[in-house]
Amino acid sequence: MLPGNINPRQMKAMMKKLGMQVEPIEDVQSIVIKTPKGNWVFDGAEVTTMTMQGVTTYQVTGTPRFEEAAVEIPAGDVAMVAEQAQVPLEKAKEALVATKGDIAEAIVKLSSP
Repeated sequence: MLPGNINPRQMKAMMKKLGMQVEPIEDVQSIVIKTPKGNWVFDGAEVTTMTMQGVTTYQVTGTPRFEEAAVEIPAGDVAMVAEQAQVPLEKAKEALVATKGDIAEAIVKLSSP
């Protein structure tokens, strides 16, 4: 029972009188929220929509996990690091990925014994 001895059917009727409509979205497999730093992924989330006065909001319930965005490494940066550290392009790119695109750090890392 809900607070004040209101059952779910009564609550739904009250919400309808107020112009609120609440509905679940069935069979949600995942929700992804994309940000510049990465994505928040909710697998098997429960999603409910609520519409009131023409505005629809979404409630997502679940446990998210964060996936960092892949670092994009420009070809020019790879060539510069390879030349400065005197290593093959593939090794330079690996170092840039490991240092999240930091050119100086990648060169130092590759130049150190």
